[in-house]
Amino acid sequence: MFVKEIEQALLEGEIDLGVHSLKDMPSELPEGLHIACIPKREDPRDALVSSSGLPLAMLPIHAVIGTSSLRRKSQIKAFRPDLVVQELRGNLDTRLSKLEQGDYSAIVLAVAGLNRLGLSQKITEHLPVNLCLPAVGQGALALETRIDDKKTASLLAPLHHSETAIAVSAERAFLRRLEAGCSVPAGAYAQIVNEELYITGILADVDGSIVRKAQEEGSIHDSEKLGTRLAERLLEMSGGTVPKG
Repeated sequence: MFVKEIEQALLEGEIDLGVHSLKDMPSELPEGLHIACIPKREDPRDALVSSSGLPLAMLPIHAVIGTSSLRRKSQIKAFRPDLVVQELRGNLDTRLSKLEQGDYSAIVLAVAGLNRLGLSQKITEHLPVNLCLPAVGQGALALETRIDDKKTASLLAPLHHSETAIAVSAERAFLRRLEAGCSVPAGAYAQIVNEELYITGILADVDGSIVRKAQEEGSIHDSEKLGTRLAERLLEMSGGTVPKG
């Protein structure tokens, strides 16, 4: 909803720049707009914030975990089927206050959001990506402008981080091929290592009973092809269907 409001203001010329969390951006943008700049990525991982200070592996049986993300839910249930995962919505302050009120034993949030708001001290555990693969674009910002606005694009150019842009282009191609949004328990994370691009993706059942995982690697110049190929592999593993919540 907020992305669309900002994009409408851009198209109408009310503003010249929209700043988004990239993970909230649809894989297809409105005609006339583009992502002009992607700054260096923040920490892409998910964070466990626990009222007891216990990490995920040590939480008691039937502990209640709060998250609104099907991607997080499916991976947490795959790791700890005994935990109870319940819906958690609201802004960051609202979610943290619900934890403090005792509604949940722990909640899962993006590390980047906590870091940017100066709340990193609340993190109990940084969940490793092999346990909880991030959302597409998590930790990255998207600076969106009108395509014909060359002046604003030139001002943003020094902020652009090419490695982050290459990595997230693979991740977004993955999402685009799945034709997936937040109602699909899917995630992807790409990294550049020694000039090669590695992208890992998951496509899971919501209850965590099945988590399909695969990886592709190749040239940094083929980022979108690698993301698309990864999605096609996971679709083949799931029988051509995309699990939805």
